[in-house]
Amino acid sequence: MAYIKMNIILRFIKQRIFRTRPDLTKGSLSMPKIFLSPSTQEWNQYATSGNEELYMNMLADRMEPYLRSSGISYVRNDPSKNVNGAIQYSNSANYDVHLALHTNAAPENLAGKLRGIDIYYAPESPDSEKLANIIANNLKGIYPLPDKVRAVPTYTLGEVLRTKAVAVLCELGYHDNYADEAWLKNNLQIIAQNLVRSLCDYFGIPFITAGPVRWGTVSTNGANLNIRNYPGINGKIIGTVPNGASVMINSQIGNWYVISYNGIVGYASSQYIVV
Repeated sequence: MAYIKMNIILRFIKQRIFRTRPDLTKGSLSMPKIFLSPSTQEWNQYATSGNEELYMNMLADRMEPYLRSSGISYVRNDPSKNVNGAIQYSNSANYDVHLALHTNAAPENLAGKLRGIDIYYAPESPDSEKLANIIANNLKGIYPLPDKVRAVPTYTLGEVLRTKAVAVLCELGYHDNYADEAWLKNNLQIIAQNLVRSLCDYFGIPFITAGPVRWGTVSTNGANLNIRNYPGINGKIIGTVPNGASVMINSQIGNWYVISYNGIVGYASSQYIVV
């Protein structure tokens, strides 16, 4: 019975059409957009205090400014819904990545004894595996036991196998282990930066440190200002802003701003925006 069930799962995986990541070097018509899915499992209590849902949402909160500053749009799951609700919500629109945030717990006979980070990917999706390896390799630089950080294929996790978007699920340590719990709680900001940096590496765009959001006015002597998908004149034009329009400035890299205008997120030359 288990053999038959596994074959059914494998056939399902192989028949799936995985979305591929936007290749910005080939002129994607938009900046990346992700579905951010922190755990909704409030019943998973941590070793000393708090629970999985609480801390994964705290982590997602800290990721948001870095996503915004780096030009990655995002939508978060509904914390009142379960995993099936998150999958349905994610599949109701088009996202480039579905990123699920979780922490792990050891089996009862090993409770409190295990440590490590597992990044789960869909084995039939090269992009899912690539993203998982990028995340795992970057996390090795901040986790105290780098040899216990790994990318792992899954044949059962719905948030990885049943989403339209390229998906990975991060198990960021064992919350029933005192050392892992302490590492997570004391490093939420660093972990958030690290995860967003991994997404930037995957999408091929610069990671930009978060700062205050500002407003600016386009000043081009009448011409439209181009919005591009990369900070340089070789970046693909993905939109325009008319002279005199107000734009939200999310961050700056060199002579380029990451701006938002009429639902378009991208890079625009700072030379033509007055703050």
